[in-house]
Amino acid sequence: MTSRIALITGGTGGIGTAIVRRLAAAGHQVASNYRDAAKAELWQKRMRDEGIPVTLAQGDVSDPQSCQKMVQTIKDQLGPISILVNNAGITRDSTFHKMKYADWSEVMRTNLDSCFNVTRCLIEDMREHRWGRIVQISSINGQKGQYGQANYAAAKAGMHGFTISLAQENARYGITVNTVSPGYVGTDMVMSIPESVRAKIVEKIPMGRLGEPEEIAYAVNFFTGEEAAWITGANLSANGGHYMGW
Repeated sequence: MTSRIALITGGTGGIGTAIVRRLAAAGHQVASNYRDAAKAELWQKRMRDEGIPVTLAQGDVSDPQSCQKMVQTIKDQLGPISILVNNAGITRDSTFHKMKYADWSEVMRTNLDSCFNVTRCLIEDMREHRWGRIVQISSINGQKGQYGQANYAAAKAGMHGFTISLAQENARYGITVNTVSPGYVGTDMVMSIPESVRAKIVEKIPMGRLGEPEEIAYAVNFFTGEEAAWITGANLSANGGHYMGW
């Protein structure tokens, strides 16, 4: 297969790390952004100890100018980016009647505005080279909603609207745009939920367990392959049967 340059935002997180590993194993040169330099340095060393030479660039995905600098840094080191995984995301949970505007705004800027900020920096190169793979990491809660997550669910649902519009605009240029919507995955964030609450979540999952980050990475890798050239504007639910729709 052809080796491409892949940018995974939020690559140092649980799902992001699994995606980095998977795309590197597929033969791609991988890069990610960071905000916390000390944490990123330790993560990069761990990846390199595994034989994965990840390129890191400082970048805040909620800030358009920061994204421009981040993308330029990666291009200067590796070349044009052909694969983009918009994976960065945060939560600021609260019932809506108690939600502060700052919590709404921060989630929207980091989870949804980031798709514009990063993709806008790359789309012209992809169109020029007539090849590209863009994958949004949405969420089961963007499909079904979730109590206490009006901000998160709105942002994650918006990601797929972004996907299907971008897919229509760029299909003729050999660029595919798709969404992966994970269910509850055993990342640090989910494992920090009280055990009694996690147990109730697992009870609702037909497969009877949380997902593994590697299972989400598999779905992402599927969309980025050469053979996936006729699949665009799609959403792939990876949730153990927890939600079947959309």
